[in-house]
Amino acid sequence: MPVATSFRTRLARLKIDLTPWRGSRDFRILVVSGSVFFLGGMVGYVALPFQLYQLTGSNFAVGAMGLVTIVPLVVFGLYGGALADHVDRRKMLVATGVAQALICALMLTNSLLAHPQIWLIYVCGGLNAIATSLQRPSREALFPRVVKHDEMAAGVALMSLTMQIGQLAGPALGGVLVGTAGVSWAFGIELTGLVIATSLYAGLGSYKTNEHSKPPSLRGIGEGIVYAYRRKDLLATYLVDMVGMFLAMPIVLFPAFATDILKEPKLLGLLYSAEAIGAMCASLTSGWAKRVHHQGRAVVCATIVWGASVGIAGLAPNIWFAIGFFAIAGGADMVSVLFRSVIWNQTIPDEMRGRLAGIEMLGYSLGPLGGQARSGLVADLTTVRTAIVSGGALCVVGVVGTAVWLREFWRYDARTDEHAVRQRDLRAEST
Repeated sequence: MPVATSFRTRLARLKIDLTPWRGSRDFRILVVSGSVFFLGGMVGYVALPFQLYQLTGSNFAVGAMGLVTIVPLVVFGLYGGALADHVDRRKMLVATGVAQALICALMLTNSLLAHPQIWLIYVCGGLNAIATSLQRPSREALFPRVVKHDEMAAGVALMSLTMQIGQLAGPALGGVLVGTAGVSWAFGIELTGLVIATSLYAGLGSYKTNEHSKPPSLRGIGEGIVYAYRRKDLLATYLVDMVGMFLAMPIVLFPAFATDILKEPKLLGLLYSAEAIGAMCASLTSGWAKRVHHQGRAVVCATIVWGASVGIAGLAPNIWFAIGFFAIAGGADMVSVLFRSVIWNQTIPDEMRGRLAGIEMLGYSLGPLGGQARSGLVADLTTVRTAIVSGGALCVVGVVGTAVWLREFWRYDARTDEHAVRQRDLRAEST
C-alpha cells in the first residue's frame, strides 16, 4: 500500500463517527438541545464567579459556591436518579428546564439592582443545583435508549463535541460580556439558552419506564448505591474522576490567575475556553475510540495526563502557555469522559439507569465542586500558583493510587465483561 494511501486511511480512522446522528431523531434533539443549553450555561458560568469575585474580592467566596451546592447535589441527585427510573424522562427534562429558567431570571433581576445581594446569589446557586440534580439523571438515562449498543462511543463523542462548541463559544462570549456590557447581559444570554433548550426537550418522544417500576424510595436509592459499590469497574469510574477533579480542578482560580498573576483580565474567557478547545480536538479525532476495549486503562492514563497538564499550566510565564496546557488537560479529560460514559452506557441495565445516572452525576459534580473550595482555600492560604501546581501533582499521585487499589478496573475488557456482554445480547434481542 502506498505511503500516501496508508496515511489517508489512518487519518480517516480518526474522524468522528456520525452514524448515531443519522440514525436517531431523538438523539439529534438531545444533541442540539444540549448544545444550546451549554452555550447559554457557560456564559453564566463565567458571569457568576466573576460577579462574586467583584463583589467580595475573595477566592474562597467564589469557591464557597461549591460548598453551597454540595448538599443539594447529593440529596436531589440520588432522588432525581430514582425519579428517572419511574417517571417519563421527557417530562422531567421539560419541568426542570422551566425551573432552571425561572432561577436564571431571578439571577438576572438581582444583577440589575444597584447593590446585588450576595446571599441571593448563593440561594440561586443552591436552587439551580436542585433543578440540575433532578434533570441530569433523566437526560443521562435517555442516552442509551436513543443510541445503539455498538454506537455508544460514537454517540458520546458526538454529544460531547456539540456541547463543547457551546462550552468553547460560551466562556469567550461570557468573558467579553462581563468585561464590557456587564454580568446582566451574560445572565440574559443564559436565560435565552435555557428557554430554547427546554422547548426542544418538549419535542422528544415519550420515554416511560417499566410499568412495574417502583416510586422513589430510600430502599430503591440504596439498591442503586449497593449495585454501584459491588461493581468495582463502576466504582472505579466514579473514584478516579472524583480524585482527579477534587485535587486538580483549577477553574475557580481563573479570575485571579488572569487578573493578578498573568495580568490579562480581558483574556479571562480564553482560560475558560482552553479546556473546551482541547476536548473538541479529542472529540473530532475520536474515531479510534471504538477500537479500544481496555477502557479502564484509558480512563486512568487520561486522568493522569489531565492532572500533570494542570500542574504545568500553573507554572505558566504567560497566558498563552497556560492556555496551551489547559487545552491538553481538556483533551485528556474528554478521553476520560468518553470511556467512562461507554462503560456506563454499555453495562448498566435500563431499570437501574436513572439511579446510576444520579450516582454518576454526584461523581462528576462533587469532585469539581469540592475541588473549587479546596483550590480557593489553598490559594488564599498560599498563592494562586501554589494551589494550581500542587493540585496537579497530587492528582497524579491520587489517580495512580486509586488504580493500584482497584486493579479490576485496569483489567476491564468490554469484549468479555459479563455486564457488557449481557446488555449487548439484550439489545440484540430487542431489535
